[in-house]
Amino acid sequence: MPTAPRALILAAGVGRRLSGQNPAGAHLPKILLRFGGRSLIARHLDILHASGVTDVTLVLGYGEADIRAELANLPGPKPSILVNPDFRRGSVVSLHAARRVLESGAPVILMDGDVLYDRRLMGRLVGSKLPNCLLLDREIEPGDEPVKLCIAGGRIVDFHKRPKAEHEWHGESVGFFRFAPEIAAELANRVATYAMGEGAGMEYEEPIRDMMLQAQPDRFGFEDISGLPWTEIDFPEDVEKANALLPELVA
Repeated sequence: MPTAPRALILAAGVGRRLSGQNPAGAHLPKILLRFGGRSLIARHLDILHASGVTDVTLVLGYGEADIRAELANLPGPKPSILVNPDFRRGSVVSLHAARRVLESGAPVILMDGDVLYDRRLMGRLVGSKLPNCLLLDREIEPGDEPVKLCIAGGRIVDFHKRPKAEHEWHGESVGFFRFAPEIAAELANRVATYAMGEGAGMEYEEPIRDMMLQAQPDRFGFEDISGLPWTEIDFPEDVEKANALLPELVA
């Protein structure tokens, strides 16, 4: 019987782009933002548990005490917690803090914590036949902000905000990944090289991109979730967008 995946949620960041422009949320970790009366972390846990993923680890940093208080009031299985004391550096350091999850020998679902999404997205990721899978949305806003998943010949050829590889088309990465055990362990090694060197200030997508571009063709695949509602929350206008999406979410 296949080993059930473990989920790893990165939720250590300060969220400067949101709090810096929105004084009302200046001291609130993004994962505690409430939509429809429920926090993002409560929604993450409900969707993961409903998808059969009960082994969940949170990487915390900014607002750790507030997040722990929220978790104490939630029903159901509690996630494990790892703390990144250097959370003001790049997110690659937070992923390095969770290296024991990546090296656990189980499939890993890696997730950004600042996403509001329909549960069908997680169903696509958990149920995918692809052992190493990313989620792609063809409906992408122009500009450098979205992380782009670039496709040529049906294969992923680049993964970056500013891609360099020639490609036929691209979509936006949702920020959710599924890695087979051996790939998760390889990622842990690559992340360590970044976190303990000059790459410590970078985002975690950089070592993932390195791994993907150096891999054999077809080692990584994607599920197209275009048309399903979701949004990453980086700016105040994203909060408004998230609230507008609530009626579209499958409960």
